[in-house]
Amino acid sequence: MNKPSTFAAPKGVPDYVPPASAEFVAVRDGLTKAARLAGYSHIELPVFEDTSLFARGVGESTDVVSKEMYTFADRGDRSVTLRPEGTAGVMRAVIEHGLDRGQLPVKLSYSGPFFRYERPQAGRYRQLQQVGVEAIGVDDPALDAEVIAVADAGFRGLGLDGFRLEITSLGDDTCRPQYRELLQEFLFGLPLDDETRRRAEINPLRVLDDKRPEVKALTADAPLMIDHLSESAKAHFDEVLGHLDALGVAYTVNPRMVRGLDYYTKTTFEFVHDGLGAQSGIGGGGRYDGLMAQLGGQPLSGIGFGLGIDRTILALTAEGKTAGEVARCEVFGVPLGDQAKAKLFVVISQLRAKGIRADISYGGRGVKGAMKAADRSGARIALVLGERDLADGTIGLKDLGTGEQQQVSLDTIVETVGALVGKR
Repeated sequence: MNKPSTFAAPKGVPDYVPPASAEFVAVRDGLTKAARLAGYSHIELPVFEDTSLFARGVGESTDVVSKEMYTFADRGDRSVTLRPEGTAGVMRAVIEHGLDRGQLPVKLSYSGPFFRYERPQAGRYRQLQQVGVEAIGVDDPALDAEVIAVADAGFRGLGLDGFRLEITSLGDDTCRPQYRELLQEFLFGLPLDDETRRRAEINPLRVLDDKRPEVKALTADAPLMIDHLSESAKAHFDEVLGHLDALGVAYTVNPRMVRGLDYYTKTTFEFVHDGLGAQSGIGGGGRYDGLMAQLGGQPLSGIGFGLGIDRTILALTAEGKTAGEVARCEVFGVPLGDQAKAKLFVVISQLRAKGIRADISYGGRGVKGAMKAADRSGARIALVLGERDLADGTIGLKDLGTGEQQQVSLDTIVETVGALVGKR
């Protein structure tokens, strides 16, 4: 008797196994499809980078950098970090490969795992899966609206409709310094603990993002950035909202929203779903106009988002919906005999070449076991081929939904099946 394995996935790192993995793939590809339709090209990023990239790009005052990063020394004693988010890595790649010196905006999309050391809970993992986009090089409110509309279209394309978009502006260089002084003056008048006071000195906006009830109560009357925007920042924000109105993208202005990363400026947004409880965010992003220059590149603007695949799946579940084909194939081959198996193996290969998902029974199962395997596969059609059928030049085609079976010429079976599943 085999002993059970003593190995398990690391805590907070989910496996995606069949049949649930089909929904994961459908959500990832659905969110990515919306970006492709808007002209975003794929970029594949390293899973780890130089630690200083995230310290400079994300911000040392953020919880991501100060508490949540997986950082370690490699064999060359270099400090590297598993990527906690995508934007800094994209900006590094754009600068390194000179993409910013071509046609602007540079429009890129990506997907994959990101890593944060957090307390694992539903929809909040240490290895989280995201789809992201970045549009770099043009400061245009219409581009902000496009990025937001792409995310909205991605969610709706999956059938999700119980979410809402919250949006605000975090101002620009013409108004943020004055607001920072105003906010610090307010915060330094509060009975804050030492750690929170230090945070207020480094980046006072982080204090407004504090989730502790006592801190939220203390900052309830804090001055808000949206009430202190410069004329240019306000005009930019108003134009973004105008474009969203024209596109029919519904939103709620949330002046107290603060994203968890330091690089955001001007347009900032989050998609939330109340069906997820306290962890209600399913995606978000914003504009980061100073990030490229901060990382050693040109002073170009940018805007992007990150959408949580895991969170989106939970949101679909909360709405009683699913995405993706659970069935692993459309056609299942049942051979009865060695010669029949050799021929049916070729037929299955021809069906796959037509873009039809097809599988076959392996291991010399009898007809009963092979038909059970066909049912478990989720296929619509079973192809049953015996030695007598082979001699007659025919094959049994069985509708697994109705149970009806007919004999079809072996010479035309690929075309017949293609017509039935809509792929001629």
